Amino acid sequence: MSHSEEEEIARDYICFGNPDATVVIVDATCLERNLNLVYQVMEITPNIVLCVNLLDEAKRKGIHINFELLEEKLGIPVVGTIARKEKTLKKLMQKVHDVAAGIITPKPKIVNYLNGIEECISILEPLILEKISTEKAYLARWISLKLIDGDEKILFSINKNLKYSFTEDSEISLKIIQVKAKLSNENIQGVENFRDKIVSTIIFSAESLAKEVCSFDNKSYNDRDRKIDKILTSKKYGIPIMILFLGIIFWITIVGANYPSKALSSLFAWLGEKILWCLNAIHSPMWLTSVLVDGIYTTLTWVISVMLPPMAIFFPMFTLLEDLGYLPRISFNLDKYFRKACTSGKQALTMCMGFGCNAAGVVGCRIIDSPREKLIAILTNAFVPCNGRFPFLITISTIFIGSAVASGFSASIISTLVVLAVILLGICLTLLISRFLSKTILKGVPSSFMLELPPYRKPQIGKILVRSIFDRTLFVLARAVSVAAPAGLIIWLFANVNIGNISLLTYIANFLNPFAKLMGLDGYILTAFILGFPANEIVLPIILMSYMQKGVLVDLEDTFQIGQILIQNGWTLLTAINVMIFTLLHFPCSTTLMTIKKEAGSWKWVFLSFMLPTVCGIVLCMLTTGIWNLVSLVL
Repeated sequence: MSHSEEEEIARDYICFGNPDATVVIVDATCLERNLNLVYQVMEITPNIVLCVNLLDEAKRKGIHINFELLEEKLGIPVVGTIARKEKTLKKLMQKVHDVAAGIITPKPKIVNYLNGIEECISILEPLILEKISTEKAYLARWISLKLIDGDEKILFSINKNLKYSFTEDSEISLKIIQVKAKLSNENIQGVENFRDKIVSTIIFSAESLAKEVCSFDNKSYNDRDRKIDKILTSKKYGIPIMILFLGIIFWITIVGANYPSKALSSLFAWLGEKILWCLNAIHSPMWLTSVLVDGIYTTLTWVISVMLPPMAIFFPMFTLLEDLGYLPRISFNLDKYFRKACTSGKQALTMCMGFGCNAAGVVGCRIIDSPREKLIAILTNAFVPCNGRFPFLITISTIFIGSAVASGFSASIISTLVVLAVILLGICLTLLISRFLSKTILKGVPSSFMLELPPYRKPQIGKILVRSIFDRTLFVLARAVSVAAPAGLIIWLFANVNIGNISLLTYIANFLNPFAKLMGLDGYILTAFILGFPANEIVLPIILMSYMQKGVLVDLEDTFQIGQILIQNGWTLLTAINVMIFTLLHFPCSTTLMTIKKEAGSWKWVFLSFMLPTVCGIVLCMLTTGIWNLVSLVL
């Protein structure tokens, strides 16, 4: 009974991919809920090994499982494991080998459906057996159920993989009509009623079996988790605590990223000198040296030095919350707000992933079952700032608000609060735009989903570091770097190719300046955002390069020095506010748009995801500028 893309892929492979064995892994601490999956898998393949994992947690909670009785009742091999212990995994793999080699022949005891459903299956099953190969004979019962159910998506998959259209077979179609009439006489009317009977029977079977094989030393083994959840998921404290956690993570990222960023900048500057020396030694033409060093190398190293340290801090801390079991609580807290926006509560998780990288957040939307809700989550993911936009937001909030109000530790706290306010604005707009899409081009009602709140666990620091650095940080960095190199060449051309005595960069800035003024910006700022399309990290250096009239990207580590340049070029508090708004709300980077094309499959969704945040940013900046000017006139 698949509800999402990855479940469909798994189901189709188990059914039609001829696997030697299928291992179903269940959680020993909540066996009853997991047996639901076991019974469903037993309907589509006999070659099953059941792996009951997390025995250490079950023991700690006083839960005992009778594996011999469980194996007898299910008719399949059962192995208990503690995934951290290699010895238990070897036992599991031995069972897998024995099933795959035919040494053990599982005989699954599948669910017996009542209310005349079994009789209906027996009517269809012989006809289906005539149409399929002997090796697929086990599927005849399951296909009978799906023909009665009539789910077109599953039937399409069955017809495609078995190369036979059961729905177009006149004899089978006639039997299906007879079967449905028979079920109607049994008071099973309609598809939903039929599915309810199937699901309730499976759940009842799982509940009965769990009661037989499980015993408890302490019935209140999860009291501690529930006491914590009463605080972390409460209506009163849930959201404030969530905001506090996010604030702490952002503050640590803000403070902690400065030092490695400076170290990397110094390292790359030293390497740049050596590369420059080598190019001069081989008498490289000046234009080529400038393209390679001032264009490609400088852009590339800026992206790495600015992007890598915050990601290396943010991703492990985000993964730490995931490992502790807190992320599902965030989804739980935000679920009612996303449901009011007619979308899925799972969008809260993909939105959080967007804080690290919008491209990663878009890929994460695969966990959302409904295609409509998945599209909404993809289109709105860029409304929260990604890791590439944080350094710019942090710099501007530090110069124009934090440092202007306080100094030292207090300044960093105020800067964090300002960045947090920008993020909350992004979350509010995510909800508003999601509702707007739900009521217009992507109409629909929110789908329900079952959210498991996992137990709080001691995080595995080593695995967190490996998973966050290699699976997330380096993956995202590699994609950004692949875009930054050609971007460096383009930026160099715009800054160094002149018409008369004016560079192309200045021409574009002058052209955009009237429109930019309406937004409370200037032409150079708007040009920098456009040229920063490949990677958001290079927007600030392009602005500084434009103001200083240099043909290379400017790397200034001192925020005071950056602030002086910006103020000398007409920046005010209004400019800073509008820049922060437009940093939050503008088109996603090229990497994210490429990912959206891959995930959504159509250029129209790419265009819409480009326009939605950009239009919101332009309108909001104009509104802010209008209100500011009106207040200034009144005062």
